[in-house]
Amino acid sequence: MPTIAIIGAGPGLGAAVARRFGAEGFSIALISRNQATLDELAATLQAGGVAARGYAADVLDPESLVAALDRAAAELGPISVLQYSPLPSRTYLKPVLELTPELAAEALQFSALGLIHAVRAVLPAMREAGEGSILLVNGGTSVKARAGFAGTSVAFPAESAYGEMLHDALQDEGIRVAQLVIPGAIPKLNLENGIDDVAERIWELHGSAGPFRTMLIPLEEGRE
Repeated sequence: MPTIAIIGAGPGLGAAVARRFGAEGFSIALISRNQATLDELAATLQAGGVAARGYAADVLDPESLVAALDRAAAELGPISVLQYSPLPSRTYLKPVLELTPELAAEALQFSALGLIHAVRAVLPAMREAGEGSILLVNGGTSVKARAGFAGTSVAFPAESAYGEMLHDALQDEGIRVAQLVIPGAIPKLNLENGIDDVAERIWELHGSAGPFRTMLIPLEEGRE
């Protein structure tokens, strides 16, 4: 079975994406910091007929992240889809005049450098297979900076720039790199099917070629 690794997996979007891809026959590698939480989520998915396992790692710790991805590939099969969607710490949502170099560096490690480490771990197998998807999920500050959300306003654009360059570099190799921008908290966006609509959009991004960036809804309609 093909495998999707969801970095930042949790009971919300991560679980919804796991269900959507699991329905298509994917094995699911769930990656976040807390093994107990991952085991609980994996058990819930398994009860619904989805093959899922949890692998604890911290995107701020590159060695643990790469080790988790390597272990997932060894146990579940080569990773053909990577979703990078860790939820930023609220400490990154500082006003710009309170942003320190240390906090900016951590936000960049969380968003941009963590992604780079993850991609370098899974990309060789994708290139060898001649197919794969790398899917980024970001908030609205990846498109427009907000002075009250200074950390992500610095880090998300860096992540986006790397993703867009990958899109251009890999599109002729059968590897899809795409970003879904969600401008606000999902429960506040009045989506017809809630979080399942977001998971469906991510499935569509995996399945078809297109531009790098997709807006879930227009930026001006977002709600934090």
